[in-house]
Amino acid sequence: FVEGDKQAYNNLLFSAKKLGSAFQKVNFLRDLKADFQDLGRVYFPDFSIDSLDESKKHAIIADMESDFIEARKGITELPGKSKLAVYIAYLYFYDLLQKINQTPFRRLLETRIRVSNSRKTWLLAKAYIQYAFRRV
Repeated sequence: FVEGDKQAYNNLLFSAKKLGSAFQKVNFLRDLKADFQDLGRVYFPDFSIDSLDESKKHAIIADMESDFIEARKGITELPGKSKLAVYIAYLYFYDLLQKINQTPFRRLLETRIRVSNSRKTWLLAKAYIQYAFRRV
């Protein structure tokens, strides 16, 4: 993304790690059913399905929200079209997080949360418009 510019790389590193962390955590929650029930995997520290409830789910999501806030700061500093590409992914995962947040915890154990194709198209258009008008 930064074509060998060490200073730009170092300036973006923290935000990039936050973005990766946010995306990974969203995937963990969206795939909770498959990971926990089918594969026996748990990815969050001090996490137990038996003790997880809505308040703990919201605490995890609050932590993820802070990752997204820090990640967005770095997106605004990306050069050229890489900014648009990363922002599209950011909007998609953030939208997915909002759906997870609105989904009762027990439902997360029953189904995989997804963003509809029409919603993805809307997010793509939104990202492009914001990029074109330098809102990102």
